[in-house]
Amino acid sequence: MPKVTFLPANVTVEFESGKLPYQEHGLPESLLDVALNLGVHLEHACGGNCACTTCHVVVKQGEDNLSEASDDELDRLDMAADLQLSSRLGCQCIVKGDVVVEIPAWNRNYISEGGASILGDAIPPPKKPQPHVQASDTH
Repeated sequence: MPKVTFLPANVTVEFESGKLPYQEHGLPESLLDVALNLGVHLEHACGGNCACTTCHVVVKQGEDNLSEASDDELDRLDMAADLQLSSRLGCQCIVKGDVVVEIPAWNRNYISEGGASILGDAIPPPKKPQPHVQASDTH
Protein backbone atom coordinates (compact mmCIF):
# COMPACT_ATOMS: atom_id res chain seq x y z
CA MET A 1 0.00 0.00 0.00
CA PRO A 2 1.50 3.34 -1.06
CA LYS A 3 2.21 5.90 1.66
CA VAL A 4 2.28 9.64 1.00
CA THR A 5 3.84 12.04 3.51
CA PHE A 6 2.86 15.69 3.22
CA LEU A 7 5.32 18.20 4.67
CA PRO A 8 5.60 20.46 6.60
CA ALA A 9 2.54 19.07 8.44
CA ASN A 10 4.32 15.69 8.53
CA VAL A 11 1.05 13.87 7.84
CA THR A 12 1.37 10.40 6.32
CA VAL A 13 -1.58 8.74 4.63
CA GLU A 14 -1.83 5.26 3.18
CA PHE A 15 -4.21 3.84 0.59
CA GLU A 16 -4.82 0.64 -1.30
CA SER A 17 -4.26 1.04 -5.04
CA GLY A 18 -7.46 0.66 -7.00
CA LYS A 19 -9.66 1.16 -3.92
CA LEU A 20 -9.60 4.96 -3.59
CA PRO A 21 -12.98 6.51 -4.50
CA TYR A 22 -12.49 8.85 -7.46
CA GLN A 23 -14.34 12.16 -7.29
CA GLU A 24 -12.86 13.86 -10.35
CA HIS A 25 -10.29 16.04 -8.59
CA GLY A 26 -7.11 15.53 -10.55
CA LEU A 27 -6.16 12.25 -12.16
CA PRO A 28 -7.28 9.10 -10.31
CA GLU A 29 -4.84 8.32 -7.46
CA SER A 30 -2.91 11.55 -8.10
CA LEU A 31 -1.41 13.36 -5.11
CA LEU A 32 -4.43 15.68 -5.13
CA ASP A 33 -6.88 12.77 -5.28
CA VAL A 34 -5.09 11.00 -2.42
CA ALA A 35 -4.90 14.19 -0.33
CA LEU A 36 -8.56 15.11 -0.69
CA ASN A 37 -9.80 11.55 -0.12
CA LEU A 38 -7.75 11.20 3.06
CA GLY A 39 -8.33 14.60 4.65
CA VAL A 40 -5.17 16.50 3.68
CA HIS A 41 -5.76 20.02 2.37
CA LEU A 42 -4.08 20.78 -0.96
CA GLU A 43 -5.17 23.91 -2.84
CA HIS A 44 -6.62 23.24 -6.30
CA ALA A 45 -8.25 26.35 -7.73
CA CYS A 46 -8.95 24.80 -11.14
CA GLY A 47 -10.51 21.65 -9.71
CA GLY A 48 -7.53 19.49 -10.64
CA ASN A 49 -7.69 20.09 -14.38
CA CYS A 50 -4.05 21.10 -14.99
CA ALA A 51 -5.17 24.67 -15.61
CA CYS A 52 -3.37 26.42 -12.73
CA THR A 53 -0.47 25.78 -10.35
CA THR A 54 -2.15 25.97 -6.94
CA CYS A 55 -1.54 22.25 -6.26
CA HIS A 56 2.21 22.68 -6.87
CA VAL A 57 4.30 20.43 -4.59
CA VAL A 58 8.01 19.69 -4.29
CA VAL A 59 8.91 16.01 -4.25
CA LYS A 60 11.41 15.32 -1.46
CA GLN A 61 11.59 11.52 -1.74
CA GLY A 62 10.17 8.85 -4.01
CA GLU A 63 10.11 10.70 -7.32
CA ASP A 64 10.37 7.33 -9.09
CA ASN A 65 7.12 6.30 -7.37
CA LEU A 66 5.15 8.94 -9.28
CA SER A 67 3.96 8.83 -12.87
CA GLU A 68 6.09 10.63 -15.43
CA ALA A 69 5.15 14.28 -16.03
CA SER A 70 3.13 14.90 -19.17
CA ASP A 71 3.93 17.72 -21.59
CA ASP A 72 0.80 19.55 -20.38
CA GLU A 73 1.97 19.35 -16.76
CA LEU A 74 5.48 20.53 -17.66
CA ASP A 75 4.07 23.45 -19.66
CA ARG A 76 1.84 24.49 -16.74
CA LEU A 77 4.69 24.08 -14.22
CA ASP A 78 6.71 26.65 -16.17
CA MET A 79 4.32 29.24 -14.71
CA ALA A 80 4.64 28.03 -11.09
CA ALA A 81 6.23 30.24 -8.46
CA ASP A 82 9.51 28.96 -7.01
CA LEU A 83 9.81 26.21 -9.63
CA GLN A 84 12.33 23.52 -8.66
CA LEU A 85 13.71 20.46 -10.46
CA SER A 86 11.50 18.24 -8.31
CA SER A 87 8.32 20.34 -8.67
CA ARG A 88 5.12 18.59 -9.71
CA LEU A 89 1.44 19.40 -9.95
CA GLY A 90 -0.44 17.37 -7.38
CA CYS A 91 -3.39 16.91 -9.73
CA GLN A 92 -1.27 15.25 -12.40
CA CYS A 93 1.25 12.94 -10.71
CA ILE A 94 -0.17 9.50 -9.98
CA VAL A 95 1.12 7.79 -6.83
CA LYS A 96 2.58 4.33 -7.47
CA GLY A 97 4.57 3.88 -4.24
CA ASP A 98 5.86 5.68 -1.16
CA VAL A 99 6.52 9.39 -1.64
CA VAL A 100 7.29 12.46 0.47
CA VAL A 101 6.17 15.85 -0.84
CA GLU A 102 6.30 19.36 0.54
CA ILE A 103 3.52 21.87 0.07
CA PRO A 104 5.40 25.18 -0.28
CA ALA A 105 4.60 27.80 2.37
CA TRP A 106 3.41 30.33 -0.23
CA ASN A 107 0.96 27.70 -1.52
CA ARG A 108 -0.75 26.96 1.79
CA ASN A 109 -4.05 28.58 2.61
CA TYR A 110 -4.15 28.82 6.39
CA ILE A 111 -7.72 30.07 6.45
CA SER A 112 -9.15 27.15 4.46
CA GLU A 113 -6.98 24.79 6.52
CA GLY A 114 -8.75 25.99 9.65
CA GLY A 115 -6.15 28.52 10.80
CA ALA A 116 -6.57 32.16 11.62
CA SER A 117 -5.68 35.19 9.57
CA ILE A 118 -2.21 36.65 10.17
CA LEU A 119 -4.09 39.91 10.70
CA GLY A 120 -5.74 38.46 13.79
CA ASP A 121 -9.00 40.18 14.65
CA ALA A 122 -8.47 42.86 11.98
CA ILE A 123 -10.57 40.68 9.69
CA PRO A 124 -13.67 39.60 11.61
CA PRO A 125 -15.28 36.24 10.84
CA PRO A 126 -18.19 36.33 8.39
CA LYS A 127 -21.52 37.25 9.92
CA LYS A 128 -24.25 34.66 9.96
CA PRO A 129 -27.23 35.68 7.87
CA GLN A 130 -30.10 36.98 9.97
CA PRO A 131 -33.56 35.63 9.28
CA HIS A 132 -35.59 38.03 7.22
CA VAL A 133 -38.37 39.49 9.33
CA GLN A 134 -41.23 41.28 7.68
CA ALA A 135 -43.18 43.93 9.56
CA SER A 136 -46.80 43.05 9.91
CA ASP A 137 -49.26 45.36 8.27
CA THR A 138 -51.62 46.43 11.04
CA HIS A 139 -53.78 49.53 10.84
